[in-house]
Amino acid sequence: MDDFLNIISILGALGLFIFGMKVMSDGIQKVAGKSLRSGLAKMTNTTFGGVMTGFGTTAIIQSSSATTVMIVSFVNAGLLSLKQAIGVIMGANIGTTVTALIIVIFGFKFKITAFALPLLAIAVPMILAKKERIKHLGEFLIGFSILFIGLGELKGLVPDELPPNIQQFISDLGQYGFASTIIMVLVGTLVTILVQSSSAAIAITLTLCQKGLIPFEMAAAIVLGENIGTTITANIAAVVGNTAAKRAARAHLIFNIMGVLWMLILFNPFLRLINSIVVGLDLGSPFEHVDSIGDGLTAFHMSFNIINTLLLVWFVGFIAKVVTRLVPEKANEDEFAPLTHIKYDAPLTTEVSILSAQKEIIRFAEVTVTMFAKLKSFLHEEKASLQTELKNKILSLEELTDDIEENIASYLVKVSEAQLSEDNSLKVSSLLSISHDLERIGDIIYRMSRDIERGNAHGLKFTEKQNKNIDSIFGKVDEALEHMILNLNGDYGKTDISSAVEIEKAINKLKYKLSKQHLKSTEKKEYDIKSAIVYRDLLFSAEKIGDHVINVSEAVCGNFGKDDEDL
Repeated sequence: MDDFLNIISILGALGLFIFGMKVMSDGIQKVAGKSLRSGLAKMTNTTFGGVMTGFGTTAIIQSSSATTVMIVSFVNAGLLSLKQAIGVIMGANIGTTVTALIIVIFGFKFKITAFALPLLAIAVPMILAKKERIKHLGEFLIGFSILFIGLGELKGLVPDELPPNIQQFISDLGQYGFASTIIMVLVGTLVTILVQSSSAAIAITLTLCQKGLIPFEMAAAIVLGENIGTTITANIAAVVGNTAAKRAARAHLIFNIMGVLWMLILFNPFLRLINSIVVGLDLGSPFEHVDSIGDGLTAFHMSFNIINTLLLVWFVGFIAKVVTRLVPEKANEDEFAPLTHIKYDAPLTTEVSILSAQKEIIRFAEVTVTMFAKLKSFLHEEKASLQTELKNKILSLEELTDDIEENIASYLVKVSEAQLSEDNSLKVSSLLSISHDLERIGDIIYRMSRDIERGNAHGLKFTEKQNKNIDSIFGKVDEALEHMILNLNGDYGKTDISSAVEIEKAINKLKYKLSKQHLKSTEKKEYDIKSAIVYRDLLFSAEKIGDHVINVSEAVCGNFGKDDEDL
């Protein structure tokens, strides 16, 4: 019974460590905020720039898994190319060694647990502060404290001696030469997959080493396995992503496997080299002294990841080609398959989640632009077969807009469940408003296609003057849609929409002018009455599209659109 309780307690301590890591990582990501996002998106013009960005980001947020999931989401959103992503992922592998170094220094060299509770006493008032930066910094410090409390408990709960049968089993595992190394690599991979954190896996390994329960060479092989296991999180995140996201996740897996393969070939000579370095630094031999294993393991982890990146950074193009073959484009992938950018079950930061939603909104807007282009073709098409084809395409796109609005709303509701800053809360509200207006644009365009279809069914023809007027107001709507796309690609809250406002005014003015002319022409019986009704409805609908388009641009600035009643 005591053994069972001890195992449960060890799992609890490990859970505390992992929870602390997550809180700490989330807190620092919130502190970094936009600068973190823009750094990842902009500092990757060269492969080495990407490596440095990945290293810096992971060193700051203390989670290579968080960095790689973020990279996958950026590739998914079209912000990074596959080659750029591979460079950042390589840098993240170096960045994760900083986490291991911190754990060794503060968790094993110094008694950081003695300072953990006083640090909590400082951090808790910080999370109650009004300033969000101080609040998020408080979250980081709380996570930092919990992490090392968990590590301290883990060290205390792991027994100094294992039962003789388990000791014998571990000893026997080391008797198979190269096969023993392979077994330990598999153990490291499995442990990391189970705990979903390479940092937690390394903490477990270091704790076992400190107790003298596993020798240095076994621990080093386990660390190699942890490098493979840490790629699983990003691959899980990419399961529901697009082709580019899947390729980025596979590239991470291939990069780490390639590194492990060459290291296995040079494993024993490399360990002897690490031993010489650690002994040369007067830290003792990790092969002979239990207290030196942590230093040797840290040196091994850092050296391996740095050398692996320096070697494989020259093969980014090759890795990109391999994953492109492994994950081909889907032949039946629709141009506007829903939720290209935001169908994620993986935990993303609020910043990245909102960015992904913004990208989906832009794609949504592009669907409405395509719908309007199809409508113009439908208006002037005379062949019945092509009319039917265009009508069906408009209908399918309208149904797609309904699906996208519903899914974006569901996604943003999930995002809102997190604690949002005032700025992010405003962005979520803006995105919900924009999504609604875009769906209304889709509805109006579909209704216009029904008006045209009704006219075609009765053999109605517009006069040359009517066609000219419709083309005129449709041209203004095209301009409005073009500016809407530009504004959606701008900086929320800071975009200048003055041009969009002027175009909307021009649409209203033109509609008023054409409506007056229409009334006079109708009185003079210049138009067939049935065609006159369709003509009038098209004018009014075009003006309504203009209203919703300007609502979108205003929402980008944080001003939510008017509650217009559509005809």
